[in-house]
Amino acid sequence: MSIFDTAVWHDGRVRMMDQRLLPDQEVYLEYESAAAVADGIRDMVVRGAPAIGCAAAYGFAVEAKRLAADGNPSDWRAALEPGIKILRECRPTAVNLMWAIDRMWGVVDAAQPGDDLPAKLLAEAHAIRDEDIDSCKTMGRNGAAQLPQFPDRPTVVMTHCNAGALATGGYGTALGVIRAAVEAGQNIQVIANETRPYLQGARLTAWELIEDNVDTTLVTDNMAGHLMSRGEVDAVVVGTDRVAANGDVANKIGTYTLAVLAKRHNIPFFVAGPLSTIDRNCPDGAHIPIEERDAEEVTHFRGQRTAALKVKVRNPAFDVTPAELVTALVTEKGVVTAPTREKIAKLFES
Repeated sequence: MSIFDTAVWHDGRVRMMDQRLLPDQEVYLEYESAAAVADGIRDMVVRGAPAIGCAAAYGFAVEAKRLAADGNPSDWRAALEPGIKILRECRPTAVNLMWAIDRMWGVVDAAQPGDDLPAKLLAEAHAIRDEDIDSCKTMGRNGAAQLPQFPDRPTVVMTHCNAGALATGGYGTALGVIRAAVEAGQNIQVIANETRPYLQGARLTAWELIEDNVDTTLVTDNMAGHLMSRGEVDAVVVGTDRVAANGDVANKIGTYTLAVLAKRHNIPFFVAGPLSTIDRNCPDGAHIPIEERDAEEVTHFRGQRTAALKVKVRNPAFDVTPAELVTALVTEKGVVTAPTREKIAKLFES
């Protein structure tokens, strides 16, 4: 099963696969400052909450390397703050971005005189990526055990957006569940929603799964209800960009619609995400900031206009699914069925 170099350290730079060009081209871009990494994240070179967190950690490390090249600053925090502020603000919804930056600041604050701070920050960035891959694999096994199985036919899993190796340090959250199920010998077929307007499902999820020889069918987003009504979907598995303390889930726009449809048709709706995606400081979904992206993502595709001139556009990148619609939250620490504030809090007790 594939683990892609979505955001890694390469020859002293941050190297990211340009996901805007997939599946047609596999191109890597390199960055040498926090501000440049922020541009890459904002422009969707890399996307997916855990992957953004990994990229931010490496962006922090490369900023320290850049500053050290001009002579170690007398006050590292003051020197780092301008670039890291840009990095922190590049995308507002995915909490892994802020989580990773806060963790990197912890290394700065714990540093002692004489420490090689850039080396310590790079080691922490590597640890964040390695831990993400490990947590995705554990999460995948936890989620695979929740999928229904049938003696005489495949289990059909619908997914939305891309929550795979491309959206994480590697392996994937929602696609990690699917990968783990396949690795365990389960007979799995996947329905990938195309995920308008950025087509992450069509371009990225379908590509990842086909690369791994997983039986995959692509559908447009508005076909989901039809397929569910015909009994052609056994489970829905999605990732998440932020989970509020009460279990409300922010994920790619269209996720809420799928959750409502799944509830209507008695189909289990699973959300896979690491503990780093749970924002215990956010009381509920109403407090999750929802990013609005450029209108051209809706009116154009790869530079070609597809919409009427002068039409008004809304382009929220995410929506919020209430906890009551979530069958289970799948994490590396276990599976929380019918998530509540109290159940989620217990994940952090051990």
